[in-house]
Amino acid sequence: MSENEPVVQGPEGESAKPQEVEHRERPSSPAFRAFIASGWAPRPAGLPARLPSAPYAAERRARLTAELPGERLVLPAGVFRVRSNDTDHRFRPHSAFAHLTGLGTDREPDAALVLEPGENGFDAVLYIQPRAERDTEQFYADPRYGELWVGVRPSLEEVAAETGLTCRPLADLRAAVTKDAGAVGVRIVRDADPALDAALDDARLAAGTDLEEALAADHELARVVSELRLVKDDFEIGEMRRAVDVTARGFADIVRALPEAVQAVRGERVVETVFESRARREGNGVGYDTIAASGPHACTLHWIRNDGPVRPDDLVLVDAGVEVDTLYTADVTRTLPVSGRFSEPQRRVYQAVLDAADAAFAVARPGVKFREVHAAAMKVIAATLAEWELIPATAEESLAKDGQFHRRWMVHGTSHHLGIDVHDCAQARKEMYLDAELRPGMVFTIEPGLYFGPHDLLAPEELRGIGVRIEDDVLVTEDGVENLSAGLPRRPDEIEAWMASLR
Repeated sequence: MSENEPVVQGPEGESAKPQEVEHRERPSSPAFRAFIASGWAPRPAGLPARLPSAPYAAERRARLTAELPGERLVLPAGVFRVRSNDTDHRFRPHSAFAHLTGLGTDREPDAALVLEPGENGFDAVLYIQPRAERDTEQFYADPRYGELWVGVRPSLEEVAAETGLTCRPLADLRAAVTKDAGAVGVRIVRDADPALDAALDDARLAAGTDLEEALAADHELARVVSELRLVKDDFEIGEMRRAVDVTARGFADIVRALPEAVQAVRGERVVETVFESRARREGNGVGYDTIAASGPHACTLHWIRNDGPVRPDDLVLVDAGVEVDTLYTADVTRTLPVSGRFSEPQRRVYQAVLDAADAAFAVARPGVKFREVHAAAMKVIAATLAEWELIPATAEESLAKDGQFHRRWMVHGTSHHLGIDVHDCAQARKEMYLDAELRPGMVFTIEPGLYFGPHDLLAPEELRGIGVRIEDDVLVTEDGVENLSAGLPRRPDEIEAWMASLR
Protein backbone atom coordinates (compact mmCIF):
# COMPACT_ATOMS: atom_id res chain seq x y z
CA MET A 1 0.00 0.00 0.00
CA SER A 2 1.39 3.39 -0.90
CA GLU A 3 1.85 5.90 1.88
CA ASN A 4 -0.53 8.33 0.17
CA GLU A 5 -3.49 5.93 -0.10
CA PRO A 6 -6.30 6.93 2.27
CA VAL A 7 -7.68 4.17 4.48
CA VAL A 8 -11.05 3.95 6.17
CA GLN A 9 -11.15 2.01 9.43
CA GLY A 10 -13.90 -0.57 9.50
CA PRO A 11 -15.37 -2.28 12.58
CA GLU A 12 -12.83 -2.94 15.32
CA GLY A 13 -10.13 -1.17 13.39
CA GLU A 14 -10.20 -3.47 10.33
CA SER A 15 -9.13 -1.87 7.06
CA ALA A 16 -12.05 -1.21 4.74
CA LYS A 17 -12.08 -0.27 1.07
CA PRO A 18 -10.06 2.90 0.40
CA GLN A 19 -12.06 6.06 -0.06
CA GLU A 20 -12.38 7.42 -3.56
CA VAL A 21 -10.33 10.54 -3.99
CA GLU A 22 -11.67 13.24 -6.30
CA HIS A 23 -8.88 14.87 -8.28
CA ARG A 24 -11.08 16.98 -10.55
CA GLU A 25 -11.90 20.58 -9.76
CA ARG A 26 -15.34 21.52 -11.04
CA PRO A 27 -16.76 25.02 -10.69
CA SER A 28 -20.04 25.03 -8.84
CA SER A 29 -20.84 28.62 -7.91
CA PRO A 30 -24.38 29.83 -8.64
CA ALA A 31 -22.93 32.43 -11.01
CA PHE A 32 -21.09 29.76 -13.00
CA ARG A 33 -24.11 27.46 -13.14
CA ALA A 34 -26.27 30.27 -14.46
CA PHE A 35 -23.62 31.22 -17.00
CA ILE A 36 -23.01 27.70 -18.37
CA ALA A 37 -26.74 27.11 -18.72
CA SER A 38 -27.14 30.17 -20.93
CA GLY A 39 -26.37 30.98 -24.53
CA TRP A 40 -27.19 27.65 -26.18
CA ALA A 41 -29.15 27.28 -29.42
CA PRO A 42 -32.57 25.61 -29.11
CA ARG A 43 -32.62 21.87 -29.53
CA PRO A 44 -33.90 20.62 -32.89
CA ALA A 45 -37.65 20.32 -33.08
CA GLY A 46 -39.47 17.09 -33.84
CA LEU A 47 -38.84 13.47 -33.07
CA PRO A 48 -36.60 10.93 -34.83
CA ALA A 49 -38.03 8.35 -37.22
CA ARG A 50 -38.81 4.82 -36.11
CA LEU A 51 -35.80 2.50 -36.37
CA PRO A 52 -36.01 -0.10 -39.17
CA SER A 53 -35.38 -2.75 -36.51
CA ALA A 54 -38.34 -1.67 -34.33
CA PRO A 55 -41.16 -3.78 -35.84
CA TYR A 56 -38.94 -6.85 -35.86
CA ALA A 57 -37.98 -6.29 -32.22
CA ALA A 58 -41.68 -6.01 -31.32
CA GLU A 59 -42.35 -9.39 -32.96
CA ARG A 60 -39.44 -10.93 -31.05
CA ARG A 61 -40.84 -9.58 -27.75
CA ALA A 62 -44.21 -11.14 -28.55
CA ARG A 63 -42.57 -14.52 -29.18
CA LEU A 64 -40.61 -14.29 -25.94
CA THR A 65 -43.62 -13.45 -23.77
CA ALA A 66 -45.63 -16.22 -25.44
CA GLU A 67 -42.89 -18.61 -24.35
CA LEU A 68 -42.91 -17.32 -20.74
CA PRO A 69 -46.41 -15.84 -20.18
CA GLY A 70 -47.56 -14.15 -17.01
CA GLU A 71 -44.08 -13.31 -15.72
CA ARG A 72 -42.02 -10.16 -15.45
CA LEU A 73 -38.99 -10.47 -17.72
CA VAL A 74 -36.02 -8.17 -17.15
CA LEU A 75 -33.40 -7.68 -19.86
CA PRO A 76 -30.63 -5.28 -18.81
CA ALA A 77 -28.47 -3.49 -21.35
CA GLY A 78 -25.49 -3.94 -19.05
CA VAL A 79 -23.04 -1.61 -17.42
CA PHE A 80 -19.64 -0.21 -18.27
CA ARG A 81 -16.79 -2.64 -17.61
CA VAL A 82 -13.56 -1.28 -16.17
CA ARG A 83 -10.56 -1.55 -18.44
CA SER A 84 -8.14 -0.08 -15.92
CA ASN A 85 -8.60 2.22 -12.96
CA ASP A 86 -11.19 4.81 -14.06
CA THR A 87 -11.06 3.91 -17.77
CA ASP A 88 -13.87 1.75 -19.15
CA HIS A 89 -14.08 -0.50 -22.16
CA ARG A 90 -16.20 0.80 -25.01
CA PHE A 91 -19.80 -0.02 -24.12
CA ARG A 92 -21.70 -2.66 -26.05
CA PRO A 93 -25.22 -3.58 -24.92
CA HIS A 94 -26.08 -7.12 -23.96
CA SER A 95 -27.12 -9.07 -27.04
CA ALA A 96 -30.55 -10.00 -25.67
CA PHE A 97 -31.27 -6.35 -24.90
CA ALA A 98 -30.20 -5.26 -28.39
CA HIS A 99 -32.20 -8.06 -30.02
CA LEU A 100 -35.41 -7.21 -28.16
CA THR A 101 -35.21 -3.40 -28.34
CA GLY A 102 -33.64 -2.93 -31.77
CA LEU A 103 -30.97 -0.64 -30.30
CA GLY A 104 -27.34 -1.10 -31.35
CA THR A 105 -23.96 0.64 -31.24
CA ASP A 106 -23.33 1.80 -27.64
CA ARG A 107 -26.94 2.23 -26.53
CA GLU A 108 -28.02 2.44 -23.68
CA PRO A 109 -25.68 1.79 -20.71
CA ASP A 110 -27.41 0.98 -17.41
CA ALA A 111 -30.82 0.70 -19.11
CA ALA A 112 -33.15 -2.28 -18.96
CA LEU A 113 -36.16 -3.55 -20.89
CA VAL A 114 -38.91 -4.83 -18.62
CA LEU A 115 -41.71 -6.95 -20.06
CA GLU A 116 -44.57 -6.79 -17.58
CA PRO A 117 -47.68 -9.01 -17.68
CA GLY A 118 -50.66 -6.88 -18.67
CA GLU A 119 -54.27 -7.04 -19.76
CA ASN A 120 -53.28 -7.40 -23.41
CA GLY A 121 -50.52 -9.92 -22.83
CA PHE A 122 -47.61 -7.75 -21.76
CA ASP A 123 -46.41 -4.17 -21.48
CA ALA A 124 -42.91 -3.37 -22.72
CA VAL A 125 -41.17 -0.58 -20.82
CA LEU A 126 -37.66 0.68 -21.44
CA TYR A 127 -35.96 2.30 -18.44
CA ILE A 128 -33.16 4.64 -19.50
CA GLN A 129 -31.19 7.58 -18.16
CA PRO A 130 -33.01 10.68 -19.43
CA ARG A 131 -31.13 13.56 -20.95
CA ALA A 132 -29.71 16.04 -18.48
CA GLU A 133 -30.82 19.47 -19.59
CA ARG A 134 -28.47 22.44 -19.68
CA ASP A 135 -29.65 23.94 -16.41
CA THR A 136 -28.56 20.87 -14.43
CA GLU A 137 -25.21 20.17 -12.83
CA GLN A 138 -25.13 16.81 -14.61
CA PHE A 139 -24.97 18.62 -17.96
CA TYR A 140 -21.40 19.79 -17.35
CA ALA A 141 -20.19 17.79 -14.33
CA ASP A 142 -21.14 14.16 -14.93
CA PRO A 143 -18.56 12.25 -17.04
CA ARG A 144 -20.95 9.29 -17.37
CA TYR A 145 -24.02 11.05 -18.72
CA GLY A 146 -23.20 14.75 -19.01
CA GLU A 147 -23.61 16.30 -22.45
CA LEU A 148 -20.26 18.07 -22.37
CA TRP A 149 -18.57 14.73 -21.64
CA VAL A 150 -20.40 12.16 -23.78
CA GLY A 151 -22.44 14.24 -26.20
CA VAL A 152 -26.15 14.88 -26.46
CA ARG A 153 -28.21 12.06 -25.02
CA PRO A 154 -31.70 11.40 -26.37
CA SER A 155 -34.77 12.30 -24.40
CA LEU A 156 -37.28 9.69 -23.24
CA GLU A 157 -39.65 10.89 -25.97
CA GLU A 158 -37.01 10.50 -28.65
CA VAL A 159 -36.15 6.93 -27.67
CA ALA A 160 -39.85 6.10 -27.52
CA ALA A 161 -40.25 7.43 -31.06
CA GLU A 162 -37.30 5.35 -32.29
CA THR A 163 -38.26 2.07 -30.64
CA GLY A 164 -42.02 2.18 -30.20
CA LEU A 165 -41.48 1.39 -26.51
CA THR A 166 -42.82 3.14 -23.46
CA CYS A 167 -39.81 4.88 -21.89
CA ARG A 168 -39.40 5.77 -18.23
CA PRO A 169 -36.54 7.22 -16.17
CA LEU A 170 -33.78 4.91 -15.04
CA ALA A 171 -34.36 6.03 -11.46
CA ASP A 172 -37.62 4.03 -11.50
CA LEU A 173 -35.99 0.78 -12.67
CA ARG A 174 -35.11 -0.90 -9.39
CA ALA A 175 -38.59 -0.44 -7.94
CA ALA A 176 -40.18 -1.70 -11.16
CA VAL A 177 -38.05 -4.85 -11.12
CA THR A 178 -38.41 -5.69 -7.42
CA LYS A 179 -42.03 -4.77 -6.69
CA ASP A 180 -44.23 -7.68 -5.61
CA ALA A 181 -41.26 -10.01 -6.18
CA GLY A 182 -42.91 -12.73 -4.11
CA ALA A 183 -46.32 -12.48 -5.75
CA VAL A 184 -45.19 -12.12 -9.38
CA GLY A 185 -42.77 -14.42 -11.14
CA VAL A 186 -39.69 -12.37 -12.08
CA ARG A 187 -36.84 -13.50 -14.31
CA ILE A 188 -33.73 -11.54 -15.19
CA VAL A 189 -30.92 -12.07 -17.68
CA ARG A 190 -28.11 -12.32 -15.19
CA ASP A 191 -24.58 -10.90 -15.13
CA ALA A 192 -25.34 -7.97 -17.42
CA ASP A 193 -26.01 -5.68 -14.44
CA PRO A 194 -24.70 -7.25 -11.20
CA ALA A 195 -26.22 -4.53 -8.99
CA LEU A 196 -29.67 -5.14 -10.46
CA ASP A 197 -29.20 -8.90 -10.00
CA ALA A 198 -28.38 -8.32 -6.34
CA ALA A 199 -31.35 -5.99 -5.78
CA LEU A 200 -33.74 -8.56 -7.23
CA ASP A 201 -32.19 -11.38 -5.21
CA ASP A 202 -32.58 -9.31 -2.02
CA ALA A 203 -36.25 -8.71 -2.85
CA ARG A 204 -36.76 -12.40 -3.55
CA LEU A 205 -35.23 -13.38 -0.21
CA ALA A 206 -37.30 -10.77 1.62
CA ALA A 207 -40.43 -12.23 0.04
CA GLY A 208 -39.49 -15.77 1.03
CA THR A 209 -38.76 -16.93 -2.51
CA ASP A 210 -36.58 -20.01 -2.94
CA LEU A 211 -33.46 -18.41 -4.42
CA GLU A 212 -32.21 -21.62 -6.01
CA GLU A 213 -35.48 -22.00 -7.92
CA ALA A 214 -35.38 -18.34 -8.90
CA LEU A 215 -31.85 -18.68 -10.27
CA ALA A 216 -32.93 -21.72 -12.28
CA ALA A 217 -35.75 -19.61 -13.75
CA ASP A 218 -33.23 -16.90 -14.66
CA HIS A 219 -31.08 -19.45 -16.44
CA GLU A 220 -34.11 -20.66 -18.36
CA LEU A 221 -34.73 -17.08 -19.52
CA ALA A 222 -31.14 -16.94 -20.82
CA ARG A 223 -31.82 -20.14 -22.74
CA VAL A 224 -35.09 -18.88 -24.21
CA VAL A 225 -33.66 -15.57 -25.43
CA SER A 226 -30.74 -17.48 -26.93
CA GLU A 227 -32.99 -19.93 -28.78
CA LEU A 228 -35.10 -17.00 -29.95
CA ARG A 229 -32.22 -16.10 -32.29
CA LEU A 230 -31.75 -19.53 -33.89
CA VAL A 231 -33.79 -18.54 -36.94
CA LYS A 232 -33.11 -15.05 -38.26
CA ASP A 233 -35.84 -12.72 -39.51
CA ASP A 234 -35.59 -10.70 -42.71
CA PHE A 235 -34.07 -7.70 -40.96
CA GLU A 236 -31.35 -9.82 -39.35
CA ILE A 237 -30.51 -11.53 -42.62
CA GLY A 238 -30.13 -8.15 -44.30
CA GLU A 239 -27.78 -6.99 -41.57
CA MET A 240 -25.75 -10.19 -41.87
CA ARG A 241 -25.37 -9.60 -45.59
CA ARG A 242 -24.17 -6.07 -44.90
CA ALA A 243 -21.65 -7.28 -42.31
CA VAL A 244 -20.27 -9.85 -44.73
CA ASP A 245 -20.00 -7.30 -47.55
CA VAL A 246 -17.96 -4.91 -45.42
CA THR A 247 -15.84 -7.81 -44.21
CA ALA A 248 -15.03 -8.72 -47.81
CA ARG A 249 -13.78 -5.17 -48.40
CA GLY A 250 -11.65 -5.52 -45.28
CA PHE A 251 -10.00 -8.63 -46.68
CA ALA A 252 -9.21 -6.80 -49.90
CA ASP A 253 -7.59 -4.09 -47.77
CA ILE A 254 -5.44 -6.78 -46.15
CA VAL A 255 -4.17 -8.05 -49.50
CA ARG A 256 -3.18 -4.52 -50.52
CA ALA A 257 -1.37 -4.06 -47.21
CA LEU A 258 0.67 -7.28 -47.29
CA PRO A 259 3.79 -5.61 -48.77
CA GLU A 260 3.75 -3.16 -45.86
CA ALA A 261 3.21 -6.04 -43.43
CA VAL A 262 6.28 -7.83 -44.76
CA GLN A 263 8.39 -4.74 -44.09
CA ALA A 264 7.08 -4.20 -40.56
CA VAL A 265 8.57 -5.69 -37.40
CA ARG A 266 5.08 -6.62 -36.27
CA GLY A 267 3.56 -7.39 -39.62
CA GLU A 268 0.59 -9.19 -38.10
CA ARG A 269 -0.41 -5.89 -36.48
CA VAL A 270 -0.48 -4.29 -39.92
CA VAL A 271 -2.90 -6.99 -41.07
CA GLU A 272 -5.02 -6.61 -37.94
CA THR A 273 -5.25 -2.83 -37.97
CA VAL A 274 -5.95 -2.42 -41.67
CA PHE A 275 -8.97 -4.69 -41.27
CA GLU A 276 -10.12 -2.97 -38.10
CA SER A 277 -9.84 0.40 -39.82
CA ARG A 278 -12.43 -0.78 -42.35
CA ALA A 279 -14.60 -2.14 -39.53
CA ARG A 280 -14.63 1.19 -37.72
CA ARG A 281 -15.16 3.25 -40.87
CA GLU A 282 -18.13 1.22 -42.11
CA GLY A 283 -19.42 -0.49 -39.00
CA ASN A 284 -19.45 -0.47 -35.23
CA GLY A 285 -16.09 -2.24 -35.12
CA VAL A 286 -14.98 -5.84 -35.18
CA GLY A 287 -17.28 -8.56 -33.92
CA TYR A 288 -14.44 -10.28 -32.03
CA ASP A 289 -10.67 -10.00 -31.69
CA THR A 290 -9.10 -10.42 -35.11
CA ILE A 291 -6.82 -13.39 -35.65
CA ALA A 292 -3.95 -12.37 -37.93
CA ALA A 293 -1.70 -15.40 -37.76
CA SER A 294 1.29 -15.66 -40.05
CA GLY A 295 3.33 -18.80 -40.54
CA PRO A 296 3.34 -21.16 -37.54
CA HIS A 297 1.13 -18.79 -35.52
CA ALA A 298 -1.75 -20.09 -37.65
CA CYS A 299 -1.45 -23.37 -35.74
CA THR A 300 -2.58 -21.58 -32.55
CA LEU A 301 -6.33 -21.54 -33.01
CA HIS A 302 -7.04 -18.33 -31.10
CA TRP A 303 -3.90 -16.38 -31.91
CA ILE A 304 -4.93 -12.80 -31.12
CA ARG A 305 -1.61 -11.40 -29.91
CA ASN A 306 -0.80 -10.58 -33.53
CA ASP A 307 2.70 -9.38 -32.77
CA GLY A 308 4.72 -11.54 -35.13
CA PRO A 309 6.38 -10.85 -38.45
CA VAL A 310 4.83 -11.64 -41.83
CA ARG A 311 7.36 -13.34 -44.06
CA PRO A 312 7.13 -13.51 -47.85
CA ASP A 313 6.97 -17.33 -47.94
CA ASP A 314 4.33 -17.59 -45.18
CA LEU A 315 0.66 -18.25 -45.29
CA VAL A 316 -1.29 -15.73 -43.24
CA LEU A 317 -4.51 -16.99 -41.66
CA VAL A 318 -6.94 -14.14 -41.04
CA ASP A 319 -10.11 -14.83 -39.05
CA ALA A 320 -12.05 -11.57 -38.88
CA GLY A 321 -15.54 -10.13 -39.01
CA VAL A 322 -17.08 -6.68 -39.14
CA GLU A 323 -19.84 -5.90 -36.66
CA VAL A 324 -22.29 -3.40 -38.15
CA ASP A 325 -24.05 -0.75 -36.07
CA THR A 326 -26.97 -3.08 -35.30
CA LEU A 327 -24.38 -5.43 -33.74
CA TYR A 328 -24.74 -8.26 -36.28
CA THR A 329 -21.35 -9.65 -37.21
CA ALA A 330 -19.67 -11.59 -39.94
CA ASP A 331 -17.11 -14.30 -39.20
CA VAL A 332 -14.88 -15.16 -42.16
CA THR A 333 -11.51 -16.84 -42.43
CA ARG A 334 -9.20 -16.86 -45.42
CA THR A 335 -5.70 -18.29 -45.53
CA LEU A 336 -3.61 -16.30 -47.99
CA PRO A 337 -0.12 -16.82 -49.44
CA VAL A 338 1.80 -13.67 -48.55
CA SER A 339 3.75 -13.86 -51.81
CA GLY A 340 0.55 -14.26 -53.80
CA ARG A 341 1.41 -17.85 -54.77
CA PHE A 342 0.94 -21.09 -52.83
CA SER A 343 3.92 -23.41 -52.49
CA GLU A 344 3.25 -27.08 -53.26
CA PRO A 345 2.94 -28.14 -49.57
CA GLN A 346 0.77 -25.12 -48.78
CA ARG A 347 -1.51 -25.86 -51.72
CA ARG A 348 -1.74 -29.53 -50.71
CA VAL A 349 -2.96 -28.66 -47.21
CA TYR A 350 -5.21 -25.90 -48.51
CA GLN A 351 -6.87 -28.21 -51.02
CA ALA A 352 -7.55 -30.81 -48.34
CA VAL A 353 -9.30 -28.20 -46.19
CA LEU A 354 -11.24 -26.89 -49.17
CA ASP A 355 -12.41 -30.42 -50.00
CA ALA A 356 -13.68 -30.78 -46.42
CA ALA A 357 -15.51 -27.45 -46.64
CA ASP A 358 -17.07 -28.41 -49.96
CA ALA A 359 -18.27 -31.70 -48.45
CA ALA A 360 -19.94 -29.78 -45.63
CA PHE A 361 -21.63 -27.45 -48.12
CA ALA A 362 -22.84 -30.45 -50.11
CA VAL A 363 -24.88 -31.88 -47.21
CA ALA A 364 -26.15 -28.59 -45.72
CA ARG A 365 -29.85 -28.08 -46.45
CA PRO A 366 -33.15 -27.91 -44.54
CA GLY A 367 -33.92 -31.09 -42.65
CA VAL A 368 -30.29 -32.12 -42.18
CA LYS A 369 -29.10 -32.13 -38.57
CA PHE A 370 -26.59 -29.47 -37.62
CA ARG A 371 -24.05 -32.06 -36.48
CA GLU A 372 -24.15 -33.77 -39.91
CA VAL A 373 -22.38 -30.76 -41.43
CA HIS A 374 -19.43 -31.39 -39.13
CA ALA A 375 -19.54 -35.13 -39.81
CA ALA A 376 -19.29 -34.55 -43.57
CA ALA A 377 -16.19 -32.39 -43.16
CA MET A 378 -14.59 -34.88 -40.76
CA LYS A 379 -14.98 -37.74 -43.24
CA VAL A 380 -12.81 -35.83 -45.70
CA ILE A 381 -10.26 -34.79 -43.07
CA ALA A 382 -9.94 -38.37 -41.80
CA ALA A 383 -9.67 -39.81 -45.33
CA THR A 384 -6.99 -37.28 -46.28
CA LEU A 385 -4.88 -37.90 -43.19
CA ALA A 386 -5.21 -41.67 -43.68
CA GLU A 387 -4.10 -41.28 -47.30
CA TRP A 388 -1.11 -39.25 -46.08
CA GLU A 389 -0.40 -42.06 -43.57
CA LEU A 390 -0.50 -39.71 -40.61
CA ILE A 391 -3.04 -41.56 -38.47
CA PRO A 392 -2.52 -45.03 -36.96
CA ALA A 393 -5.78 -46.41 -38.34
CA THR A 394 -8.07 -46.41 -41.33
CA ALA A 395 -10.29 -43.39 -41.90
CA GLU A 396 -13.31 -45.41 -40.78
CA GLU A 397 -11.57 -46.49 -37.57
CA SER A 398 -10.51 -42.93 -36.87
CA LEU A 399 -14.07 -41.66 -37.34
CA ALA A 400 -15.34 -44.11 -34.72
CA LYS A 401 -15.99 -42.67 -31.28
CA ASP A 402 -13.05 -44.54 -29.72
CA GLY A 403 -10.69 -43.41 -32.49
CA GLN A 404 -10.73 -39.74 -33.49
CA PHE A 405 -7.02 -39.69 -34.35
CA HIS A 406 -7.65 -37.16 -37.14
CA ARG A 407 -8.81 -34.63 -34.56
CA ARG A 408 -5.17 -34.11 -33.52
CA TRP A 409 -4.92 -31.82 -36.54
CA MET A 410 -8.40 -30.27 -36.25
CA VAL A 411 -9.63 -30.12 -32.68
CA HIS A 412 -12.36 -27.53 -33.21
CA GLY A 413 -15.85 -27.92 -34.60
CA THR A 414 -16.82 -27.19 -38.17
CA SER A 415 -19.77 -24.88 -37.54
CA HIS A 416 -21.44 -22.54 -35.09
CA HIS A 417 -24.47 -20.28 -35.29
CA LEU A 418 -23.77 -16.67 -36.17
CA GLY A 419 -25.68 -13.44 -35.68
CA ILE A 420 -25.72 -10.72 -33.06
CA ASP A 421 -23.04 -12.77 -31.27
CA VAL A 422 -20.18 -14.33 -33.18
CA HIS A 423 -21.01 -17.60 -31.41
CA ASP A 424 -24.72 -16.94 -31.44
CA CYS A 425 -27.38 -18.87 -29.52
CA ALA A 426 -24.70 -20.29 -27.21
CA GLN A 427 -27.15 -20.98 -24.36
CA ALA A 428 -29.49 -23.01 -26.57
CA ARG A 429 -30.21 -26.60 -25.61
CA LYS A 430 -28.28 -29.35 -27.37
CA GLU A 431 -31.47 -30.63 -28.99
CA MET A 432 -32.05 -27.15 -30.41
CA TYR A 433 -28.48 -26.74 -31.63
CA LEU A 434 -26.22 -29.73 -32.41
CA ASP A 435 -29.09 -32.21 -32.65
CA ALA A 436 -31.53 -29.87 -34.38
CA GLU A 437 -32.47 -29.92 -38.03
CA LEU A 438 -31.43 -26.98 -40.18
CA ARG A 439 -34.27 -24.58 -40.92
CA PRO A 440 -34.60 -21.73 -43.41
CA GLY A 441 -33.32 -18.53 -41.82
CA MET A 442 -30.55 -20.13 -39.80
CA VAL A 443 -27.10 -18.59 -40.30
CA PHE A 444 -23.98 -20.51 -39.37
CA THR A 445 -20.34 -20.97 -40.32
CA ILE A 446 -18.58 -23.74 -42.19
CA GLU A 447 -14.92 -23.66 -41.14
CA PRO A 448 -12.79 -26.79 -41.33
CA GLY A 449 -9.03 -26.54 -40.92
CA LEU A 450 -5.77 -28.42 -40.67
CA TYR A 451 -2.95 -27.30 -38.38
CA PHE A 452 0.52 -28.81 -38.41
CA GLY A 453 2.44 -27.24 -35.55
CA PRO A 454 6.11 -26.36 -36.04
CA HIS A 455 7.14 -28.86 -33.34
CA ASP A 456 4.81 -31.67 -34.39
CA LEU A 457 7.07 -34.67 -35.00
CA LEU A 458 4.18 -36.74 -36.39
CA ALA A 459 3.71 -34.29 -39.25
CA PRO A 460 5.88 -34.43 -42.39
CA GLU A 461 8.67 -31.88 -42.12
CA GLU A 462 7.49 -29.93 -45.18
CA LEU A 463 4.06 -29.44 -43.55
CA ARG A 464 5.25 -28.28 -40.14
CA GLY A 465 4.26 -24.71 -39.41
CA ILE A 466 1.40 -24.73 -41.94
CA GLY A 467 -2.06 -23.89 -40.63
CA VAL A 468 -5.06 -23.49 -42.92
CA ARG A 469 -8.66 -22.63 -42.17
CA ILE A 470 -11.40 -21.65 -44.62
CA GLU A 471 -14.52 -20.16 -43.07
CA ASP A 472 -17.69 -19.02 -44.77
CA ASP A 473 -20.99 -17.65 -43.49
CA VAL A 474 -23.97 -19.70 -44.62
CA LEU A 475 -27.70 -18.92 -44.80
CA VAL A 476 -30.16 -21.80 -44.92
CA THR A 477 -32.74 -21.21 -47.67
CA GLU A 478 -35.94 -23.07 -48.52
CA ASP A 479 -34.15 -25.59 -50.71
CA GLY A 480 -30.46 -25.46 -49.75
CA VAL A 481 -27.94 -22.95 -48.49
CA GLU A 482 -26.47 -19.67 -49.70
CA ASN A 483 -22.83 -18.85 -49.09
CA LEU A 484 -23.06 -15.23 -47.94
CA SER A 485 -19.28 -14.84 -48.17
CA ALA A 486 -18.95 -16.32 -51.66
CA GLY A 487 -17.70 -12.94 -52.91
CA LEU A 488 -14.34 -13.76 -51.34
CA PRO A 489 -12.42 -16.34 -53.42
CA ARG A 490 -12.00 -19.77 -51.85
CA ARG A 491 -10.16 -21.86 -54.44
CA PRO A 492 -6.35 -21.65 -54.73
CA ASP A 493 -6.21 -20.45 -58.34
CA GLU A 494 -8.96 -17.91 -57.69
CA ILE A 495 -7.16 -16.60 -54.61
CA GLU A 496 -3.93 -16.14 -56.53
CA ALA A 497 -5.70 -14.30 -59.36
CA TRP A 498 -7.66 -12.13 -56.91
CA MET A 499 -4.52 -11.18 -54.99
CA ALA A 500 -2.70 -10.33 -58.20
CA SER A 501 -5.59 -8.07 -59.26
CA LEU A 502 -5.33 -6.08 -56.01
CA ARG A 503 -1.59 -5.43 -56.18
